[in-house]
Amino acid sequence: MANIILQCFYFMLPVYFANMAPVIAKKINFLKFPIDFGREIKNKPILGKNKTFRGLFFGVIFAIIISYIQYYLYKNGILFDLAMIDYSSWLLLGFLMGFGAIFGDLVKSFFKRRLGYEPGKPFVPWDQTDFVIGALIFLFPIVKLPIDKIMIIIILSFILHIIVNHLAFYTGVRKEKW
Repeated sequence: MANIILQCFYFMLPVYFANMAPVIAKKINFLKFPIDFGREIKNKPILGKNKTFRGLFFGVIFAIIISYIQYYLYKNGILFDLAMIDYSSWLLLGFLMGFGAIFGDLVKSFFKRRLGYEPGKPFVPWDQTDFVIGALIFLFPIVKLPIDKIMIIIILSFILHIIVNHLAFYTGVRKEKW
């Protein structure tokens, strides 16, 4: 069981990095404008000013970089036992994982704004799973994971998201625990 959990973690690394990318790239003044262009629906932001093209760009780039690293390790027989897939299509995998992760977060943000949640306020369990579900949906046409691995990925991601965000909060990287 421990090996399956490690395989799931390893498989999701591009998604995890894509999800962290907007926070890591926060101080870069590149594409720093909202994806919704500041527009509103019924006096509420569509997504909010924190959802930027910069976050989308770096989310996809980070996922592609991690996918390439996984491909490099895979083709050289390094960490081969952790690979659940053939990483030969690393560029497509990275793009789908990164775009899917950010897209999942954007969908969640859309619903948070409709429900009146302020940015940074907890929206459990969606804050912890939106990016994972988005990535898995975008990957589905090319990667068919068994339901048991999908469930492990969702549960593992939920737990890791809480741990990582609390660590980021207590080390001053993030302003919110969630």
